[in-house]
Amino acid sequence: MSDNQNLLAEQRRALILDEVRRRGGVRVNELTRKLNVSDMTVRRDLDALARQGVLEKVHGGAVPVAEASTYEPGFEAKSGLELSAKEDIAKAAAAMVTPGTAIGLAGGTTAFALAQQLLEVPDLTVVTNSVRVADVFYNAQRSAAALGGAAPRPGAATVVLTGGVRTPSDTLVGPVADAAVRALHFDVLFLGVHGISVEAGLSTPNLAEAETNRHFVRSARRVVVVADHTKWGTVGLSSFASLDQVDALVTDPGLPAAARAEIAEYLPELVVAGEPGEAASVL
Repeated sequence: MSDNQNLLAEQRRALILDEVRRRGGVRVNELTRKLNVSDMTVRRDLDALARQGVLEKVHGGAVPVAEASTYEPGFEAKSGLELSAKEDIAKAAAAMVTPGTAIGLAGGTTAFALAQQLLEVPDLTVVTNSVRVADVFYNAQRSAAALGGAAPRPGAATVVLTGGVRTPSDTLVGPVADAAVRALHFDVLFLGVHGISVEAGLSTPNLAEAETNRHFVRSARRVVVVADHTKWGTVGLSSFASLDQVDALVTDPGLPAAARAEIAEYLPELVVAGEPGEAASVL
């Protein structure tokens, strides 16, 4: 962990959460030494992470939350985690997109970050079941219209938002969403996940979302998972795809070497975004 006391709060909290998960618990005085910040700063960070539901405060420190396989955090709870990693992942994934193609963007905070990176890629057709992702494109179009008239800007994405029942992560699932996705075909699907492992493959705590994601995977010629390192080894209630159905994983340098080696046995492409000294490394 870094000794830089000028770390942004989001970076500090990501480091704290990593340490809690890796060690199974930390003490406040350990964190103050490692981060070179005050006791009060650490306690504020722990309070913020506890409010998000990602750790539990105990006397003198914090421990991980024992999450049930059915636990599904909301979009806001997840949006403040691993922000730098998600931004790097989004940039690397956006570089994989060819102008003029049809892409699927399933829900999640990493897909939301990717949508922001795709605004300048021309002539895309974007199919999504994420209200948040659709809003990124709609809001960009409204802003452009306000500046230059009612006509869509040249090259603006065509966005198709499926119907369905809204989940805590602001994705639309269920029979209506399934029917919409099933009738379409994508050049590439970018898919965020709740968990990924060799045994369970890709998984989610939401049964209806799992079914919708199955249709997304079946409708795509190429499947790219965008997931930060904390998703590795996590298993949700329902699996919706095995690793051999995935063409590429875009992740961050926090993924341990052992996990990278294991993934390389199953996936044709592993992209590690934000490696020191380079934009991304392909293994």
